[in-house]
Amino acid sequence: MSKAIFQKTLIIGVGLIGSSLARGLKNKNISDFIFGFDIDKIVQSKCNKLKIVDKIINNFDKLDDFNLIILCSPLGSYKEILSEIVPYIKKECIITDVGSTKLSVVKEFNKYVNNKLIEFVPGHPIAGLEKSGPEYGFEDLFKNRYCILTPENQESPGVRKISKMWEKLGMKIEFMNPVHHDRVLAMTSHIPQLIAYSIVATATELEEKVKEEIIKYSASGFRDFTRLAGSDPIMWRDVYLLNKEPVLEMLGRFSEDLSSLQKAIRNNDKNFLEKVFKATKDIRNEIEKAGQAGTFDPREKNKL
Repeated sequence: MSKAIFQKTLIIGVGLIGSSLARGLKNKNISDFIFGFDIDKIVQSKCNKLKIVDKIINNFDKLDDFNLIILCSPLGSYKEILSEIVPYIKKECIITDVGSTKLSVVKEFNKYVNNKLIEFVPGHPIAGLEKSGPEYGFEDLFKNRYCILTPENQESPGVRKISKMWEKLGMKIEFMNPVHHDRVLAMTSHIPQLIAYSIVATATELEEKVKEEIIKYSASGFRDFTRLAGSDPIMWRDVYLLNKEPVLEMLGRFSEDLSSLQKAIRNNDKNFLEKVFKATKDIRNEIEKAGQAGTFDPREKNKL
């Protein structure tokens, strides 16, 4: 008799996160069978070639067989996916997701889903790389990272199963309400990503010779920004459009702090600069102590 948590799982969107999930669910015996759905024919081909899932499906007309569906597609696709899959679900099924915003996801689910057989467990595994595509996925992507769940009922059977799934993949579970999650992630994830896009975009607008030298002499700081700027543009487009208010709030605060630094530099205020830099160094030390510093890809630890 199988000891897996789930019998049949469908992963919708088999890119970096989806393919990493598929590998983990299979190798850690979390699900007996793993199916994938992706609208990209190239992704489908890669999944078949790499044997990432047991089978790629091309439509949603046989969803009765699945007791877990995981949305790993861009946030902007959720509305269409939910409206398409919900009518086909005739047995009890858990739906969860990996999206970086949660309030918008909860609102869309409540608006478009009226099927009592479905339990929705909104989730956000805080793990990833700047690369995209199933060929870059690996099961240890989630190891020693946090997964934030934002369900209405933290003690429901579905929440317990999803929590156990992420724990078996190596994640630490935290619960938040969706509004608080979106404010926290706006600062820790969405604003840094936006700054990276902005800095790299500024570099591309400089005169050609300077731009060539920036690329040639890139120091570690600029390289880190280009790493972030190399992330999936569609995914991040949707994040900013669906987490607009928290992002704009935190962006306003950042702009004020940046103006203060600009003023301090102009006025040769070395005490202010040193105070700010020391405070930020202390934050970095706390991140290191929490074990959340360094690369998200453990395979890179020997490539320095």
